[in-house]
Amino acid sequence: MVDLASILVTLPVILLSLTVHEYAHAAAANALGDPTAKWQGRLTLNPLAHLDVFGTLALILTQRFGWAKPVPVNPAYFKDWRRGMMVVGVAGPLANVALAFLMALPLRLGIHMPLWLMRLVISGIGINLGLAAFNLIPIPPLDGSRLLLGVLRGKNLYIYHQLESYGSFILLLLVFSGATRIIMGPIINLLALLVLGQRLL
Repeated sequence: MVDLASILVTLPVILLSLTVHEYAHAAAANALGDPTAKWQGRLTLNPLAHLDVFGTLALILTQRFGWAKPVPVNPAYFKDWRRGMMVVGVAGPLANVALAFLMALPLRLGIHMPLWLMRLVISGIGINLGLAAFNLIPIPPLDGSRLLLGVLRGKNLYIYHQLESYGSFILLLLVFSGATRIIMGPIINLLALLVLGQRLL
């Protein structure tokens, strides 16, 4: 369990991480010709436009996974809807990996920091890599589902569409059973090797 002091210290990092994630989705969709997110006020770095209360609380308590309000996307605007959905889907996790990389630069460069700041930086890296890993799970409404939709064809695509309505239920089952940690662990470690040059877990 995260104590109150830790919550207060990491809250700005959590808000930044969720906001950057959703902004990246909106920016990618807008760049590919879909103005839906822009029209709905989601092409902004204002946290209030993106935050989901339960998703933010989950991230505060776990320091590993959480979510914000999904950015609306209309694939009809894309020249190639499959490619468009994949690009928009991966934009959020990539933004978190990039943010983690920036946070890790002082550590990789050997810059001396006060202990409290080092702990905040390490926490921020973990939060962003956790967000990226969690959202890459290919279950609706997570970003990984958009990547999978761009790959599936024919019967497999049809079956996956039939399962979409159960996505939230399956996701909750994975979260409360602890299975998400098992799934996310290898992904976080792989990303940590790229960002930090070492495993995080």
